[in-house]
Amino acid sequence: MKLDTLGRHILVEYYNCNGDILKDHKKIEELLNEAAVLSGATIVTSTFHHFNPWGVSGAVIISESHLTIHTWPEFGYAAVDLFTCGDKVDPWIGFEYLEKMLGAEKSESYELSRGNTDKIKRHNPAITGNINFKMEETEDLSERSVI
Repeated sequence: MKLDTLGRHILVEYYNCNGDILKDHKKIEELLNEAAVLSGATIVTSTFHHFNPWGVSGAVIISESHLTIHTWPEFGYAAVDLFTCGDKVDPWIGFEYLEKMLGAEKSESYELSRGNTDKIKRHNPAITGNINFKMEETEDLSERSVI
């Protein structure tokens, strides 16, 4: 399948979430890892940090990019990025799961296309083949394509 972009990046604002969940770094890590799995992603690693007195920041690195979160329990607010590449992962599944599990009463989201393939080729004339998700290893850059 020919891709027009390499990735999808959903920026999310979750409002009026459960503050107890938002300050529990172990629970937040569990939820983001589960969102990745449910979305069809392959987890590479994850790291999360609990701030004193509260709040959590963390990232789940996936083969297809990453999911990140920053929480403000005192405001019931969480900012989340769901960045996925290829056509096998559906970041909107992770979005819906997190919205439910964080107890968000309201959310706002924006989806951005990342890695427009026409622009990549225009700015790098050495790439002449089709651009897909993963680069094949070749000696000659002009023969590279992404799978």
